[in-house]
Amino acid sequence: MMMDATVTLLLAAALLPVVVMMLFVLWRDKKNPEPASQLIKGFVFGIFSAVGSLAFSMPILLLGIASGNYENAIEATWHSFFVAAIPEELSKLLFLWLLLRHNPFFDEHLDGVVYAVCIGLGFAAFENVQYLFAAGDSWLTTAVARGLLSVPGHFFFAVLMGYYYSLVHFGHDSKRNRLLVIAAPVIAHGIYDSIAMTTEVTPGMQLLFTVALLAFCNELRKLCTRHIGELIEADKYRNFG
Repeated sequence: MMMDATVTLLLAAALLPVVVMMLFVLWRDKKNPEPASQLIKGFVFGIFSAVGSLAFSMPILLLGIASGNYENAIEATWHSFFVAAIPEELSKLLFLWLLLRHNPFFDEHLDGVVYAVCIGLGFAAFENVQYLFAAGDSWLTTAVARGLLSVPGHFFFAVLMGYYYSLVHFGHDSKRNRLLVIAAPVIAHGIYDSIAMTTEVTPGMQLLFTVALLAFCNELRKLCTRHIGELIEADKYRNFG
């Protein structure tokens, strides 16, 4: 009975920040919400994308392009981009494309963000459960840190991907926007992980890099809030027209 209660508590701690982030984007999309079946499908695709990212990261590791370990800031940055950011965002984009390529409900600019966030949060949920169950006695500290930083991070990366995906889909099909569909979330994710992982290998500078990470997340928050507002305005204009 005690074991069941612990598992339930860990699952709740892992999924609560995911639910909060999901409710936020659904609130922004409340005027023309997506079908629940499509949202659930997107979330499940996000879980699949977490597993699918191994198809991109394993060749990188096997070919020696990057190592699974890092001991300094340069190695941490290289690892952040080539083992985490690039494989994970490529996998998310693949599943976003699979979700939206024949989706008749993808009929507004904001929908690209909504579906990308579903995938990003599905990925975050899978990852969070893994981390918390592996954390042992320090699971609460891990849950708080990931709930305040990692899950919002995946939310922000998804907003960037969905924003540019929608721009391309709804007529702003420039080479720049096509590139930014993947480049924007990869760069944001890579910088985020670089700061976080550098914190681990520079004990004397943990406070400095923690502040830098918080500042970077705040800048991402402001950027993503602005992008969501732009898409909502674009939908108002489109619907009015």
